[in-house]
Amino acid sequence: MKIGQVAKLTGTSPDALRFYEEKGLIDSTRSANGYRCYAPETVQLVGYIKTAQQLGFSLAEIGENLPMLWSSTQEPQALLAQIFTQKLQILDQRIAQMQQLRSALAERAQQVCPLLNEGR
Repeated sequence: MKIGQVAKLTGTSPDALRFYEEKGLIDSTRSANGYRCYAPETVQLVGYIKTAQQLGFSLAEIGENLPMLWSSTQEPQALLAQIFTQKLQILDQRIAQMQQLRSALAERAQQVCPLLNEGR
């Protein structure tokens, strides 16, 4: 499958596909004329990458998890549940940090000079 076909089927630009390939997320072979040729499974893989990005995973995280998903002896659902649980814990920590930051900013907004500590 050529890059244009994969791009059309996945709703992804050819540039994005080249970038994914550069990052090692997908592979291609080269035909005699130099065109990239992708395996049919690439369409499913790009769908996974796009979904994972929408769920807040970075390309680095996706790249770390892909080999586990494709080569694991575990069921993919169980492995994904574990990965998602870990991501949820990270998000919960970030949310708590953001709530603390919001509280600190709200307190400072009530001060005469918000950039000074209360003790000054």
